[in-house]
Parts: sequence; structure tokens; C-alpha cells
Amino acid sequence: MGISDHIAGLRRKVGNDLLLLPSVGAVIFDDDRRVLLQQASDDGQWYVPGGAVDPGEEPADAIVREMLEETGLRVEPVRVLGVAKSPDITYPNGHQVQYVAITFLCRIVGGTLKISDDESLALRFFDTRELPPLREEHVARIVQALADEPAAAFRRNGQWHTP
Repeated sequence: MGISDHIAGLRRKVGNDLLLLPSVGAVIFDDDRRVLLQQASDDGQWYVPGGAVDPGEEPADAIVREMLEETGLRVEPVRVLGVAKSPDITYPNGHQVQYVAITFLCRIVGGTLKISDDESLALRFFDTRELPPLREEHVARIVQALADEPAAAFRRNGQWHTP
């Protein structure tokens, strides 16, 4: 899917300058409690799958849409795992972003796992004890889901908190 019309419009106005964008991420386990990760086509790194929230869209609706678009899976959000910002990111095309991500624990309710757009090189379920290298905030999302804490985690003063 790539860049949305909304973000493309912003980019025409601000160029490559830093944008603060709302986003969503999904921690999804299969029946064997393996976690789904996406290998991004822009940098080859593995991430918890997710994407941007469109104007007027509820974050829970955004995660359902993004997972169908990117993974071919129909998911149901179960609960919010956490809220945190990403580090500043500069994409290969020069676009700079910082995401404020709402991460959901989601369960699979249908669909078939498949690469459905140009954003992924691979989609794979990993044993949580054998994860590929991940950015710290993506590890924290998986740890929060595995802990089965009912409250959402958040970062404050550089530290993760769970109320």
C-alpha cells in the first residue's frame, strides 16, 4: 500500500521534514504462541507489523485494516498493550518520521497469511525465545503481550511503566 494520500499531501507541503504520525501495531500469536513479525522491504529489518492511522479512523479500525492489507489476516483487537513513540526514522527516500504507536494484542479470526503489498519481504511466526534482531520498542511490545498484563504499558522519562 505504501504512503497514504493524506501523508503524500503532507509531504508535498513539508518535503522530507520530520512528521509526527499516529500509528498502530499488532502483536499476533499463532496457536503455538509464536509471534508474527514482518520483514520490511525498505530496510530488511524485522518488526511487529503495523501502520499509520488515517484521518478520521479509530485506531482499532486502523489495526484491522492494516493487518488485512499487509498480512492477509483478519484480526480482532483484544486489548491495548501499550503506547509509546518511536525513535526518529529516516526512510531511504529521505522522509523523516516519528510515530506515536498504539499497540494492540490481536487474535486471528480469518484470512490467510500472505504478503499483500510492497511493504514486506517476508512474514513469519517466530518462537518468542528465538527472535531475530528487533528494535527495543518492538521487543517491549512482545514482552508486554507475553506478560499478559491487563494494563497498557507506556514510556515515561525513558523507562517502561505498567500501572
